[in-house]
Amino acid sequence: MDKRIGCILSVTKDKYRDPYFMSIYAGVEARLMEKGYSIAFLKTYYEVQEPETLRAILEAPPAGIILMEQLSPSLYRSLRARIPACVGIDTRTPDIDIVGYDHFDAGMHLANHLIKKGHQKIAFLGGSIFGPKGAVSRRYLGFAAAMHIASLPVRPEWVLDCQWDEILCIDLVKKLMAQPDPPTAICAASDLMAMAALSALYSIGIRVPEQVAVIGLSNIQLSQFSSPPLTTYAVPTEAIGQVAADFLDERLRGCALPPRKLYLPITKVVRASV
Repeated sequence: MDKRIGCILSVTKDKYRDPYFMSIYAGVEARLMEKGYSIAFLKTYYEVQEPETLRAILEAPPAGIILMEQLSPSLYRSLRARIPACVGIDTRTPDIDIVGYDHFDAGMHLANHLIKKGHQKIAFLGGSIFGPKGAVSRRYLGFAAAMHIASLPVRPEWVLDCQWDEILCIDLVKKLMAQPDPPTAICAASDLMAMAALSALYSIGIRVPEQVAVIGLSNIQLSQFSSPPLTTYAVPTEAIGQVAADFLDERLRGCALPPRKLYLPITKVVRASV
């Protein structure tokens, strides 16, 4: 049996510098190596779209592939035609096994923690909140649902789409806090966005959490060293990678179950930013 596995990462910058996805990949790689597999390639979505890169993959396709990115329909069909064993991580593809965490539930948890702390004026900070063809971030939808249940308004001018760009995030948070009636809390859809918010607040002299509370999501290693240390919800990234590798191994060994979807639980990590 061919023991080569390919991975496609979801990153917008240098693929080896994103702490969230590299932690997932670490889980994938360690579990695959335990089972005797090797990594045939590690590419970003943007790299796989390049004709020469795609041609090279399809000419010598690996036994299986792990997707950490939602591919375009045409690219997905091209890969699946040559690589039938496929597992997704936080993708929305219905015909393959999916491993991840519940983004809607996470958004509700973030908002509810701030609401329970007494905050009513809460901003949401995310990336690609309003995607193509009407797709809306489920983390944002969870946040909005929690606010609605608590009878709190979701003010459009407090919903910031940073496109997962920390520099843009800093600029938008500064503009947010310059509004006549700024929020008292910021709910960020990732720790990197939350830490960018902390940097922006520090640069304009706003104290955290005394004046503005900030909560993140993922619990990357750096979040404990931010100033102040970041309150967040930990996503079990390595475990997600390990389960994805297990699912792929089972498919390669002949598992014929219908496509499975497994959400792993997130865990609150209380620090000093809320």
